[in-house]
Amino acid sequence: MRPLRYSINVTLDGCCDHRAMVADEDLHRHAVENLVQADALLFGRVTYEMMEAAWRAPAPTGAAPTGARPDWMEPFARTIDAAKKYVVSSTLDRVDWNAELVRGDLGKAVQQLKREPGKGLFVGGVKLPQALAELGLIDEYEFVVQPRLAGHGPTLFAGLSRHVDLRLVSRLEFGSGAVAMRYEPKR
Repeated sequence: MRPLRYSINVTLDGCCDHRAMVADEDLHRHAVENLVQADALLFGRVTYEMMEAAWRAPAPTGAAPTGARPDWMEPFARTIDAAKKYVVSSTLDRVDWNAELVRGDLGKAVQQLKREPGKGLFVGGVKLPQALAELGLIDEYEFVVQPRLAGHGPTLFAGLSRHVDLRLVSRLEFGSGAVAMRYEPKR
């Protein structure tokens, strides 16, 4: 079975708003290492639309891009742009950007995706991972804790109906002071 891995950046005070995070080369390199361990990405509608707006490669026009991102972001941009994506949404009629819609029973759909052969699935976002945690479908959690206090939300897993006990399996410190901690659910 393909494992389902979840990773998210979070501030010390629990904020997971992507605008509150500090982007740097080490964190982007780490994100690429995570992404290449998966055959496909699993997003909810909000995360899909946000990631597409930020990372979809523009159609070639021959003109130099305006507001080009730093060179160190390009490996992440290329990796996420090329990745197979599954989008869980009841409101979207169609998706593209190498994506396909997932409809119906979330638990059954994700279990089917996990049964397919391959290296794994990678999920991001806030609401979809909470639903997947409720169903006990996440095999690994990674929290990249940023050395910042944001003073606002959204926060992770607000309203989770039960405890999910985790076991620390690795820890990685970055020069920025961020710490990536990987956990597996205690079963």
